[in-house]
Amino acid sequence: MRESCLARRAPLRHTRVKITNDERSAAMFRFDPYSPAFDADPFPAYKTLRDEYPCFWSEEAGMWVLSRYDDILAALSNWRTYSSAKGNLIDEFPGRAGSTLGSSDPPRHDRLRALIQSAMTKRALDHILEPARAACRQHLAELEGKDVFDFVNDYGSKVTVDLLFYLFALPKEGAEQVRDNAVLMVQTDAKTRQKSEAHLNAFRWMADYAENLVQERKRNPGEDLLSNFITAEIDGEKLLDKEVQLTVTTLIMAGIESLSGFLGMFAYNLADHAGARRALAADHALIPDAMEESLRFNTSAQRFKRCLQHDVELHGQTMRAGDFVMLCYGSANRDERMFADPDTYDITRRPKRHLGFGGGVHACLGAMLARVATEVVFSEFLSAVPEFTRVDPVLPWVPSSNFRSPQTLRLARG
Repeated sequence: MRESCLARRAPLRHTRVKITNDERSAAMFRFDPYSPAFDADPFPAYKTLRDEYPCFWSEEAGMWVLSRYDDILAALSNWRTYSSAKGNLIDEFPGRAGSTLGSSDPPRHDRLRALIQSAMTKRALDHILEPARAACRQHLAELEGKDVFDFVNDYGSKVTVDLLFYLFALPKEGAEQVRDNAVLMVQTDAKTRQKSEAHLNAFRWMADYAENLVQERKRNPGEDLLSNFITAEIDGEKLLDKEVQLTVTTLIMAGIESLSGFLGMFAYNLADHAGARRALAADHALIPDAMEESLRFNTSAQRFKRCLQHDVELHGQTMRAGDFVMLCYGSANRDERMFADPDTYDITRRPKRHLGFGGGVHACLGAMLARVATEVVFSEFLSAVPEFTRVDPVLPWVPSSNFRSPQTLRLARG
């Protein structure tokens, strides 16, 4: 069992026995976010959690699991009790907690957010439209003549890397290595249930890469986002070098793998829902609504954690101060208490109110950028490939305790 976030071990808790329908046997319900079988289809387990164990102690994860929409929204809205300062990743990197937007609480979080937001608003979102379109068209041209292609690795990931490199003005010769390390950073070893040495090395490599970029850009500032982070100032206060470094490290990881993961999930949804796909191909104005439904229906950001600062009584359970709590966004977004017919992909759904970009003080700062980029990516893609089907009935999923997205998504035209 893992150490708690207040430097003590969480007490052993026992789940209730779940009786099978035929009542001939009893089995302990288990929730294992490290299981490849779970990531292949997490929704039956999520429903069991919501219906029978809405406040559940997972031995596999070493933390409590919340699965209902209202409970997760309440946790996101109460950072004084559900703290991010000990890290928000299920398996956190050393030295990251407390130094990034996602792993800090107010007032430190507010300072970081204000400075980073100030830097991001210096480059209007409209400025990324043409570079994004150019990247999409370049990589779509590379797919011409191919009846079968991998959406993730042949298109979505390449466009994402190009866009990120444009925003940060990064040297193009390092693109493949940056992408490979970003992909490794989000992963977790399913057998050991923790970051392997390869994953930690990827984080160290990215941190060194970001540090070198920061020092170079301090010597030679430009009009890029990284330079804006360095020079951002509010009331005479700037980001520290370490804060810039860790912010850039996190944004590269999130920008490449999280956005690429969401693009893959969107394409996956459209491949499996021909009516929605054809509607979008015929009318690109429907893409924003379909994007929001994809964030609800199959969000790539599945699970994040918090550390309890106070005891909490919830659904007959007592969660103690110092315990970690897993917030399952992927489950909340399928909660029938919030969404009618939640297992149906409905691009006309109203209202939206999904948690695909989190919520509370930690709502994703890059949400608008992700929305703009995704709309461009799919308007270009559906113009070039209006009809497609999924080739492989079983997909390989990224092994991650936080995210869920296909490693490959082979599509066939027509």
